[in-house]
Amino acid sequence: MKNTTLLFVCILIFLFACHTPRPHSGPAAQGWEMVDEILKHISEPVFPDTTFHVMEYGARDDSTFDSRPALLEAINACNLAGGGKVVVPAGTYLIKGPLVLKSHVNLHLQEGARLEFSAEPNDYLPMVLTKWEGTECYNYSPFIYSYQCVNVAITGKGAIDGNGAAVFNTWKPLEKPGMDRLRQMGNDSVPVYERVFGEGWYLRPCMIQFYGCKNVMVEGVSIYDSPFWIIHPVFCDNVIVRGVCIDGHNYNNDGCDPESSTNVLIENVDFNVGDDGIAIKSGRDQDGWRIGQATENVIIRNCRFAQWAITIGSEMSGGVRNVFIEDCQIDSCRNGIYFKSNLDRGGFFENLHMRRISANICHWGVINFRTDYHGYRGGNYPTRFRNITIEDVTCNRVDSVAILANGVPEAKLYDITLRNIEVKQAPKATQMQNIVNLILDNVRVNGKLITQENE
Repeated sequence: MKNTTLLFVCILIFLFACHTPRPHSGPAAQGWEMVDEILKHISEPVFPDTTFHVMEYGARDDSTFDSRPALLEAINACNLAGGGKVVVPAGTYLIKGPLVLKSHVNLHLQEGARLEFSAEPNDYLPMVLTKWEGTECYNYSPFIYSYQCVNVAITGKGAIDGNGAAVFNTWKPLEKPGMDRLRQMGNDSVPVYERVFGEGWYLRPCMIQFYGCKNVMVEGVSIYDSPFWIIHPVFCDNVIVRGVCIDGHNYNNDGCDPESSTNVLIENVDFNVGDDGIAIKSGRDQDGWRIGQATENVIIRNCRFAQWAITIGSEMSGGVRNVFIEDCQIDSCRNGIYFKSNLDRGGFFENLHMRRISANICHWGVINFRTDYHGYRGGNYPTRFRNITIEDVTCNRVDSVAILANGVPEAKLYDITLRNIEVKQAPKATQMQNIVNLILDNVRVNGKLITQENE
């Protein structure tokens, strides 16, 4: 009897230990000092010195001649030779369809080179496996696409023009049936191979997508007039976006959307876009849970945002953790630092650190935690917000509420620290509720110190 009782007690102790939450012991628990550790896992892809000049494969500096076959042949030859640099010299090149990058290929656009992509949707068929607003499907190919490659890059001082305004931007009012169908398929866990869209569904392709790639870099180029999201790394590891100029004002022209990716560095990028400058994502609702891959270990620094700024969400159901953002400038935007989710999403935001952010005008708020983002479909899957520190932020003017931090009873905000925040002019200082362990340290709006008592 004694042995049986002892065994039962031991089993109870074991089960309790297994199910008791333990303190987070990973890198992000240490804060800013982990940036150096993350950077050890981020490095530029390395390529052989071999060069492949596209003119030797039949490309022409001629906006009426399709140079796509020549570029694809050069890319293929580079890959078969073990890698190197595919060089596009100064000139204008018509590209009638997607460029598919392969492993160990650096597509290098020399200064004065311009890739002009076709505005004809059928040029981007056949369909490929892609992600559309956080849900996997088969759809029109992204204009530059790389699937499960290693060591792949787009570099140089040249330009990429998507000509998205001509046709694809007109699809926005037509997309709802396809969008609703895809989202329902994701919620119903329909097999991905059955999620076939393309012609007649009006789901716009993105500009540049790396899908399941390792060692990725986009550096130096200028990107214009995208049909949809602009730089979209999906399921990638070791990603660098550096020194890029992005100018796109069509619907949903997000600048850079790392999704379910790890070890990401975005630095010295100039964003002038028609939607979120940077939006960190990890899948939408059930489709994000099915895959369950978080976006983590992200560093964003020294970026400028002309119109829209920094967003985390809303398609973040796989979770977002270990994000470090510093030394960024915002000219004019809706929300400066924007967290967005709703009760469909689930997932988590944890271990996010931001500092030294300077904003001129933020129409809706310089900091906004939003847990009731639009598109709610009736779920009850609260998102966990935990361990978020924002400090050394200045803003000249907000046209609504300076700081919004609104949890809901099902999705409270935990361990939020706002330190050294100054908003010089705003009609209302704060709107805050359902927060556990909120720290306001030297937060000033309209010259007045804000405390939890007067919020």
